[in-house]
Amino acid sequence: MNDRHNSYQETMAYLYERLPMFSRQGKAALKPNLTNTIRLCKALDNPQEQFKSIHIAGTNGKGSTSHMLAAVLQEHGYKVGLYTSPHLVDFRERIKINGVMVSEGWVVDFVNKHRATIESIEPSFFEITVAMAFQAFQEQDVDIAVIETGLGGRLDSTNIITPILSIITNISLDHKDLLGETIKEIAREKAGIIKTLVPVVVGEQDEETETIFFEAAIKRKTTVYYAQALWDLVRTGQDAEYQYFKAVRKAHREIHSLQTDILGTYQQHNIKTVLAATEILLANYGLNLSLPITIRALSKVKRTTGLHGRWERLQESPLIIADVAHNDAGMREVLAQWNAVHAQSKHIIVGFVKDKDVAEIIAMMPADAYYHFCNAAIPRAMPASEVQAIAVEAGLAGKCYPTVADAVKGAKSMLAADDALLITGSFFIVGEAIETMAKESELQSTEGALSAES
Repeated sequence: MNDRHNSYQETMAYLYERLPMFSRQGKAALKPNLTNTIRLCKALDNPQEQFKSIHIAGTNGKGSTSHMLAAVLQEHGYKVGLYTSPHLVDFRERIKINGVMVSEGWVVDFVNKHRATIESIEPSFFEITVAMAFQAFQEQDVDIAVIETGLGGRLDSTNIITPILSIITNISLDHKDLLGETIKEIAREKAGIIKTLVPVVVGEQDEETETIFFEAAIKRKTTVYYAQALWDLVRTGQDAEYQYFKAVRKAHREIHSLQTDILGTYQQHNIKTVLAATEILLANYGLNLSLPITIRALSKVKRTTGLHGRWERLQESPLIIADVAHNDAGMREVLAQWNAVHAQSKHIIVGFVKDKDVAEIIAMMPADAYYHFCNAAIPRAMPASEVQAIAVEAGLAGKCYPTVADAVKGAKSMLAADDALLITGSFFIVGEAIETMAKESELQSTEGALSAES
């Protein structure tokens, strides 16, 4: 078992070190076309053509929407592949079948078998992981795969599929250096996933983007459905495990009660998108989907799919919450919910990557919190000292740490029982924080067991 795990660690080191990786290097790692992905998949006999798929793009919410939709399909008895990115702790989080990650052994075997192809084509890290996912889904004979784009849409490596449904969650300003300086330019990139005769669900309607999506749909002879035209949601409450809604199915004039185990208030947008998507899948493809089973699935998304990092309560007393919000729109939603948290004293662990508009995000952060600035262990991370300098300029107070683990330790040492801590700013900050706290918990459990034995 250890030898197998060591082989997996060696395989991941090979992929990380040899292949350009956007999450580490940024723009330099991106390939400006789909050529490598097409060549890789051709070498694998085009596994993406052997299963049905749903393609999801958007600035925010596409990961949550992907997990929700996978949970719904799985609850209905379908065998579901789920491809998302980036991962928080383990690379294999990116590729799941019915909520279970592919095995370490499968990853090792895939890379060993196709090493010559990898070294001939020289794909990016993301390109090879997309091909990996398609191969896993084909081998496991999934009924349907939910595929999340990595960045943009038109030139994203996942965009070689022809899905039965395309979903665009929303459009806001992010990755402006890659996708465009305006909402309309970014919308055009996301609209690149719209395929001929494949219906499109758009999660959030916006005057600036409506024309873009309408024109793309006309050109590709398909129809755009807006989630909010089909469903409305009213949030009625939340406790430590669930948030509760009344869902209005507009065409039928029905009101349904539902709850979800994903706690961010911003999830109401994603729930509407998923409810709309299930209606389109039923109407256009006759998938065996019922509303009662869909509602049941939404109550256990985390348990079904293993979703983490979305307003996730890592600890109750003192309260510690982690959220992967990493751009202006996402952070605005998270901070609105954070401001409603009642605590004696508030702390925030925060760090960013270099290509974000950090000053703009920092400007909206509350002055009544004490900050713990850090950077993830990746070259693309903005140094904690730079984040702190921007924050000080904005009137925020706090301390700088060399690592995320140090920030977690430092912040926790300052927390009283009635205090609250938010961990946010990037997937990588949250991932390292979750891993740190899991190791701490494991160590405490081991020490407790040893004390009991003695």
